[in-house]
Amino acid sequence: MIDVGSKTPTRRYAVASGRIRVGKEAFLRIKEGRMPKGDVLALAEAAGIMAAKRAPDLIPLCHPLSLEQVVVRCDFVEGEHAIEVRCEAVATSKTGVEMEALAGVSGALLSIYDLTKGVNPALWISDIHLQLKEGGKSGKWVHPESTAQKRARERHVTRSAALNGLTVAVLTISDRVSKGLAEDASGPAVNAFFMERGAQIAAHEVIADEKAEVAKFLRHCALEANIDIIVSTGGTGVGPRDVTPEALVEAGARMIPGIGELLRSRGSQTTPMSWLSRSEGALLGRTLILILPGSPNAVIEGLLTMEPLIPHALHVARGGGHAK
Repeated sequence: MIDVGSKTPTRRYAVASGRIRVGKEAFLRIKEGRMPKGDVLALAEAAGIMAAKRAPDLIPLCHPLSLEQVVVRCDFVEGEHAIEVRCEAVATSKTGVEMEALAGVSGALLSIYDLTKGVNPALWISDIHLQLKEGGKSGKWVHPESTAQKRARERHVTRSAALNGLTVAVLTISDRVSKGLAEDASGPAVNAFFMERGAQIAAHEVIADEKAEVAKFLRHCALEANIDIIVSTGGTGVGPRDVTPEALVEAGARMIPGIGELLRSRGSQTTPMSWLSRSEGALLGRTLILILPGSPNAVIEGLLTMEPLIPHALHVARGGGHAK
C-alpha cells in the first residue's frame, strides 16, 4: 500500500456502473416479482452496499475507508433484457472511493447472477466501469463515454433545489483573460455549477484587475439589478494586482468574516497555500457576494462549501428569522 499519511482528507465521490443481460423470461419475471429466490433487485442493492463496504478485504492494496454513503440503484434496460446497476460512493478521506463504487457494482451484479441462474444460466455481465470521480487534487474526472455527467447534474439539482430560480452574476477578474491572453476557465465553471442547480445566470463579465471597475460591477448587480448572488473569481491572492477584496470594501459591502475563514479552512485540506487566499463573503443590499480564487478547482470547492449556507444567508439578508 502506498503511504497517504501526508495527505489531508477531502470529500470524495465516485460513480460506477455495469450491466447484466438476463434473457427475456428472467427479465419479465424479475420485473413482475416472480423469481423463486425473492426480490432480486432489493437483494442486489443490499449486496452492492455490502460489497462496497468490504472492498479493502477483497482488493489487497486498497486502503480501508470510512464510507459516509453508498447508494446502489438497479434500472431495467428494456430493449436488451438487461439490468443496469449504478453505485455511488461518498467518503471524506485521503484517497478516492473508486474501488468501493466498482466493488458495489460488482457485488450487486453477482447477486443478480446468483438469484437468476436457476431461471436462465446463460447470463452475461458486462460494461463494469468507473463513470465519474470527484475530489482530491485532480478534481473531477468523467469517463469520456459515460452518461455520468447527466446523472451528476440530476443528483445536484435534487440535492440543491433551494438554489433553483436564483439569479447569479459571474465576474472573472483577470488582466490576462481580459486581454485575450488566457482562457477563462473558472467563470464557465461557476456558470455550470449554478445552472446544474436550476439557477439563472443573469450576467457574466470579464474585467481586468482594476479596483474601481470591479466595485462598479458589484454595485450595479447588487443595487440596481437586484441579483441574488454575485460570484467573482480571481484577484484574491497577495500579489500587487490582486485587488478584489479592496474592491469589495470600496463597493460598500458588509463583510461576513466567517465565510472567508470557512473557505480558507476547507481549502487548506487540499493545499496549505489556501491560507494565503483572501477569499471573502459579504452582503451588499440584499445580494450575497462571494469572492473566490481564480483556480477552477478552488472555485468549485468553495461553492460546494458554501452551497448549504447560501439559502439561509439570503433568507436572513431579506429580513427572515434564524432557524431554530
